[in-house]
Amino acid sequence: MSRLTNITMGLIGTSLWAIFIIGLAHSISTGFAGFWGGLPFTLIAGFVISLALYNFWEEAIRKPKK
Repeated sequence: MSRLTNITMGLIGTSLWAIFIIGLAHSISTGFAGFWGGLPFTLIAGFVISLALYNFWEEAIRKPKK
């Protein structure tokens, strides 16, 4: 797979996943999901999204060591 394709597909996948997690955190924090007190989940979701972005950077953007 070319570098541009790898970056594009990684960005699309990471973005869709982050949108899902942010929406889930919002629905929990506002009570639409049936839970109360969404702050802990929001913190966990932020941490997980940061891990996903780091993985995207590590796999797609960073140049391999030669």
